Amino acid sequence: MTDPSSAQPAPPGCPAHTDAVRLAGLEYQQTPSQLYRAMRREHGAVAPVLLDGDIPAWLVLGYSEVTYVTSHDELFARDSRRWNQWENIPADWPLLPYVGYQPSVLFTEGDEHRRRAGVITQALERVDQFELARNCQLIADRLIADFAGSGQAELMTGYAHAVPMRAVVQICGMPTSGEDTQQLVEDLRISLDAAEGDDPVAAYGRVGERLRQLVKDKRERPGPDVTSRMLLDPAGLTDEEIVQDLISLIAAAQQPTANWICNTLRLLLTDERFAVNVSGGRLSVGEALNEALWLDTPTQNFIGRWAVRDTQLGGRQIRAGDCLVLGLAAANTDPQIWPDAHVGAENAAHLSFSNGEHRCPYPAPLLADVMARTAVETLLERLPDLVLSAEPETLTWRPSIWMRGLTALPVQFTPVVQ
Repeated sequence: MTDPSSAQPAPPGCPAHTDAVRLAGLEYQQTPSQLYRAMRREHGAVAPVLLDGDIPAWLVLGYSEVTYVTSHDELFARDSRRWNQWENIPADWPLLPYVGYQPSVLFTEGDEHRRRAGVITQALERVDQFELARNCQLIADRLIADFAGSGQAELMTGYAHAVPMRAVVQICGMPTSGEDTQQLVEDLRISLDAAEGDDPVAAYGRVGERLRQLVKDKRERPGPDVTSRMLLDPAGLTDEEIVQDLISLIAAAQQPTANWICNTLRLLLTDERFAVNVSGGRLSVGEALNEALWLDTPTQNFIGRWAVRDTQLGGRQIRAGDCLVLGLAAANTDPQIWPDAHVGAENAAHLSFSNGEHRCPYPAPLLADVMARTAVETLLERLPDLVLSAEPETLTWRPSIWMRGLTALPVQFTPVVQ
């Protein structure tokens, strides 16, 4: 992504500005917070942007504006069929898997949303957090054992990605390893954050087929897992509704939690405020987890909301059917809430799990915290002299405007004899 000074003229039908910032197809900066500040100076709290294919939208940058949008469903709703740009969206549009309307909890509204979200909440509330922590520790121990003797590792793919992947599929009733599970997770990554050459639409289709088989299996042989609980819930969701809601649940849990783990480890290993206490420093780990949500939140931007009627937001005239992208990372670093540019690590009022009725359903954030905290603490306890094996400034972030995660986190440590 580039500086707003390189913004392109908007095509016909764009929001009421000719200096919209193109969000797609651009190299993303190492420090997007600088970009968001520049956009805020240039455009204010709500900026005109262009998505893939130069599709117009609004990026909501301000903390109070994001909070307002997510708190007023009567003005900014989730059903994407309201979008006034569908006639311009091609069938292979890369963002289609998570913007095109699906009969999932993500796009429901009102009583139907409360019904669907209630099923997820009931299923997740029965996940024993102590058991989840134990399972995550066992998963982490097995992964660490695979590389502990070598004295070096690449933690993004070999650890941070794998811990929540295995934990999430386990609580949903799938095997924690095997080619089928690995392919499911890879397809979720492609559909959420496709790299060049990936086909996100096809990947999303494969995810659906795998979860349809899971639902069919659990319908025949239910077990002590989230999928079975959703099937047995008195709300009586159809199999296809459960498939769609499982896609939303797993996608929201796996990759964002992996990025949260890795972003926290990067902070612990590169910031001198934490480095002195990194070995087994319980309080430092908790502060680092929270600060990572403020400064390097795993989900940078989220599509989004669609205006129910003509309205105003942040001094902008929003038309009925306009798309609003929630700038969660920009909102978290809004100078209106952090005027001295210092984010308080003890403050948990970030928007990383969104806000309002459509925020991550309780207790999903607590379960994500269990997975992330266990992964980080277990690694530091097993490898107490862990250090980066690359200069901090050489670490690179994935070139994505949606997710915030490193491409790799190489480390070294004293080899552990098994």
